Amino acid sequence: MIARRTALLGFFILGSLFLGQPRISRAQESTKQDLKDAGHDTKDAAKDTGRATKHAAKKTGHAVKKGTNKAAEKTEEGAHKVKDKTDPHD
Repeated sequence: MIARRTALLGFFILGSLFLGQPRISRAQESTKQDLKDAGHDTKDAAKDTGRATKHAAKKTGHAVKKGTNKAAEKTEEGAHKVKDKTDPHD
């Protein structure tokens, strides 16, 4: 009877070791995949940020150029007005 209990206990111990092993592997694989997914998400976020920055820089550049041209036109108009007012030949 004791031998039978010992054999049964040994069977349960070995069974739990074999059944427990895949759980550890699955947990490790799951953690590894989670880290990979996090890395991919970070990479995608960095790409999106880079694209947004590029877009904003282009828009800002165009706005500055437009503003500069407008200021130059207004300066030229003012210069013509001053010239017209101060021209002694009129």
